[in-house]
Amino acid sequence: MVDSTGLKIYGEGEWKVRQHGPSKRRTWRKLHLSVDEATHQIQAVVLTEAGVDDAEAGQQLVEETPGPIEQVSGDGAYDKRKFYDTCQTRKVDLISVPPRRNARLWQHGNCSAPPLPRDQNLRRIRRVGRKRWKQESGYHRRSLAETAVFRFKIIFGNHLSARTIPRQITEARIKCAALNRMTQLGMPDSYPVA
Repeated sequence: MVDSTGLKIYGEGEWKVRQHGPSKRRTWRKLHLSVDEATHQIQAVVLTEAGVDDAEAGQQLVEETPGPIEQVSGDGAYDKRKFYDTCQTRKVDLISVPPRRNARLWQHGNCSAPPLPRDQNLRRIRRVGRKRWKQESGYHRRSLAETAVFRFKIIFGNHLSARTIPRQITEARIKCAALNRMTQLGMPDSYPVA
């Protein structure tokens, strides 16, 4: 499961913002995470500047994730050819990324090449609807990555303290390693109440 979030840097204090308003030089970074569905462990971490595309960072996440990958799930921001190409290079069995609402096929059915995973997703969505496709493809498991982002922000806050990019990357990786250690110590057992 892949997801991303924004982290503030060069944070301004609340008093300064109230007195003088927010500055125009407000800067932030994007933290991209790859989370293992079974263990809830963060497998890969990429910290980028704010303008970097999620699909571009997603490529790096897929490449850095160790071991074989059965399924990749992400939101619509990962619906780009470069992300699908990287997943196919890593031999991912199932790519569960919803195409945009106005998406078109990349390769038509009368082509001699094997069908593209995105086109298969798009055809299935057209056949059974988006809601049912999400259920069939296990798309909702993507929320585990969102939960990891939530845990990260609740425990460590939504900011980075380091000033330079290499140190910010190190800070993000250390925080993710600490979060993995906490996850190893124990996750709550949840079950439906009858």
